[in-house]
Amino acid sequence: MGSPGFHRIALCAALLLAAAAMVRAQEAGTITFTVDATRTKPISRFIYGWNHVESWGTAEQGITLDRLGGNRWTAYNWVNNVSNAGNDWHFESDDYLGGGNVPGGAVRGEVERALKAGAAIIVTVPIIGHVANKHVDNAMNDPNHLADAFVVSLARKGSVFAEHPTLADGKVYQDEFVNWLEKTFPTARRNINSTIIYDLDNEPDIWAETHKEVHPVKVTYEELTKLNIEYGLAIKAVAPEALTFGFVSYGWGGYTTLQGAPDANGRAFLDYYLAALATAEKSDGRRAVDVLDLHWYSEARGGGKRVIEDGGPETAKARIQATRSLWDPTYTEDSWITHDDIHRPIQLIPWLQEKIAKHYPGTKLAFDEYNFGGGNSISGAIAEADTLGIFGREGVFAAALWPLADKKQVDYQLAAINTFRNYDGQGGSFGDTALAVSPAGDPGKASLYASRDSHGNIVLVALNKTDAKLSLTIDLKGFTPRQGQAFYLTAAKPQSVRGADPAVNGTSLSVELPPLAVATLVLTPAALK
Repeated sequence: MGSPGFHRIALCAALLLAAAAMVRAQEAGTITFTVDATRTKPISRFIYGWNHVESWGTAEQGITLDRLGGNRWTAYNWVNNVSNAGNDWHFESDDYLGGGNVPGGAVRGEVERALKAGAAIIVTVPIIGHVANKHVDNAMNDPNHLADAFVVSLARKGSVFAEHPTLADGKVYQDEFVNWLEKTFPTARRNINSTIIYDLDNEPDIWAETHKEVHPVKVTYEELTKLNIEYGLAIKAVAPEALTFGFVSYGWGGYTTLQGAPDANGRAFLDYYLAALATAEKSDGRRAVDVLDLHWYSEARGGGKRVIEDGGPETAKARIQATRSLWDPTYTEDSWITHDDIHRPIQLIPWLQEKIAKHYPGTKLAFDEYNFGGGNSISGAIAEADTLGIFGREGVFAAALWPLADKKQVDYQLAAINTFRNYDGQGGSFGDTALAVSPAGDPGKASLYASRDSHGNIVLVALNKTDAKLSLTIDLKGFTPRQGQAFYLTAAKPQSVRGADPAVNGTSLSVELPPLAVATLVLTPAALK
């Protein structure tokens, strides 16, 4: 037997080893990135968007794009402001959108607010062929509802636009709607950052479900493409400088087969659509559609639930990783898309860009509805910040988050947008020039996005996707920082808070990220005093 002193020493040593192991378990290690300030490309300001901005207060001041979209706008009658809810609410037609009986009344206020705030706004132009005309509890209860409660909607009027339009002829003209908007808001064509953009309807691939009161059968490849060309060119005839977004798809099934269109015949819809638009431009000399606009609500699952749903810790972990389906060739999410359809990583943005390059080069890409869930959690904030960083790095032109809950339940998603657009509460912003980042380690643990702002600073957004502390070392090429500041968004509250600044050593810096955090790092160049 040993002495009592020996046992005490051995016990102390064991406790020290156990404590050291616990410390290591609470740290995720060190990851090194290299930021090359000599390799740059532009970031579109329109990726920081939101659907139906309720206010333009401090929290929203960084929003650059508003959108008037969704199911309500498919059958919106701009002359009297009646709209139909579709299957969202019993196919009811009413004045839910407001605006009274003044033409364009439901649109005017939100357009005014967006332009005043210096943001662009997307306005939906119905292309479905009929719009609501009077209040009805359920349009489907009347077998003659199209004649009784709707009016014909056409792309072109073919005659002089009325200063005070009426429904005397039983028709609504969408080029007259665009003309009203352009005349009402003439400044929208003077500032590219604060302008009006036009959506060609909303989610036509599922009209037969959402708006069967107007379009009870599945839309076909030929029909939808012709509608996009017809209405797109009608808009351009009135507002040649305006951007048009199409086809505003609901999701993956729309991209691939137009949700089982009867004339699919084994053809990929996006290939068909883009090629047809290219042919139309050769014929007409103008683009009917400038931007391929799609919706993306993640189908990834974790803990038995889809990540856009409320769930437990496993759902939150899956949510944080699901953004990798936007680009990562090494990541395969758990979803019906990967299991039942493509059997590979999705790599959504590169896949779409490849189609654009092949069939209609020069077309921009937008996601004017998207969501990865977790609106009021740090996992949702990390997913949203990662999404914005990916959109900027991968060259997406425009994006607008669609909140899945009321404003009080999306605080963390809005805070994530502000890590890019208002990190200090005083308008501090990620730059509009992206810098190349060479990643090391596992993108499942950390992401880094780099930019140069208008003041010559380098602004970085760093993500710790783990539930342990994470040390980052960032080497800089072509830039020598004088000092750095750091703002941290954590689970503590939905707001970035000034915290420990990064340690700067020549052209390298190091920073320790808290568990599950988004950090905005602002580096001042050495030449500035």
